[in-house]
Amino acid sequence: MAGGLTYTAVESSKLSTSEIYGKTLCELGEKNPNIVALTADLKGSTKIGDFGDKFPERIFNVGIAEQNMYGVAAGLAKCGFIPFASSFSVFASLRALDQIHTDLCYQNLDVKIIGTHGGTSFGQAGSTHHAIEDFAVIRGLVNMTLICPADGIETGLAVRAAAATPGPFYIRINRGFDQVVYNTDDYGFEVGKAVVMNEGTDITVIACGACVYQAIQAAKILDYDHKIKVRVLNMHTLKPIDKEAILKAVNDTRRIITVEDHTVIGGLGSAVAEVVVESGKACAFRRLGLQDHFSAIGLHEDLMAMYEIDANGIVKNVLDIMKQDFEVNEDWSDEV
Repeated sequence: MAGGLTYTAVESSKLSTSEIYGKTLCELGEKNPNIVALTADLKGSTKIGDFGDKFPERIFNVGIAEQNMYGVAAGLAKCGFIPFASSFSVFASLRALDQIHTDLCYQNLDVKIIGTHGGTSFGQAGSTHHAIEDFAVIRGLVNMTLICPADGIETGLAVRAAAATPGPFYIRINRGFDQVVYNTDDYGFEVGKAVVMNEGTDITVIACGACVYQAIQAAKILDYDHKIKVRVLNMHTLKPIDKEAILKAVNDTRRIITVEDHTVIGGLGSAVAEVVVESGKACAFRRLGLQDHFSAIGLHEDLMAMYEIDANGIVKNVLDIMKQDFEVNEDWSDEV
């Protein structure tokens, strides 16, 4: 593969996203002795233990103490190391937010946070293990880059980009076996640049993480059954967000739906809405995600269906929003 990964696209379909993260980190560790790993007693679940098995002298288990993990990571970064710190997304973001803010972001340190079990992907574990607010809190931190990859291949590319880019990163991945979105790693992944997954002129669906695959499937259904052409954007980087791609979608399609495994407050939908409002151009707009409430407990696929962030839910909302007509001229003054 173009990026030099040692597993193939076929093999990636048999690996969980976190397993690909673990393998990628091991490859990076072989080339760069300054890469170290930290875990809050979750090295097996987050797959950072793969790095520890390969480099036992370069992994540090601080126990169930995420605040201390970031303090140690900050110290290692000040000494010239590149720490990768892993925990479940909800713990990695909320439990130690003060340390992320002050120890990492305020000093703009080269620490990479990998939050696993993101969104409702650990659905059976309940609300204490659902990460539905991490985008909102992490996106507001100065100096922080926030990425939510669509699948395993994109996770590997995001980890490589983080290792090569100075400053704090937060990469949010899911618990288990995500759907395969990409069959190659040479599609042009770039931090801060959305990827057009499907061309369309009627409406744009902007998604991240597990919702990207669902948006692609919805676009196929809408084209086949309703002749609706849906542009699908994989907005893998929530900060810095790709303003150019968003504004192009507003101009070209006049209708935007955002889809995320997260509360609709403060996440992808909010980030896109900020860009749209600041542009001064109106469009039909809808945010799909958890509508300001905690998630039910259950299998991830059932929860995605419940909150209409699966393919069927996206189709339903596209058909609804298509009823909102906009003029084809370029006079925006009369649009509300």
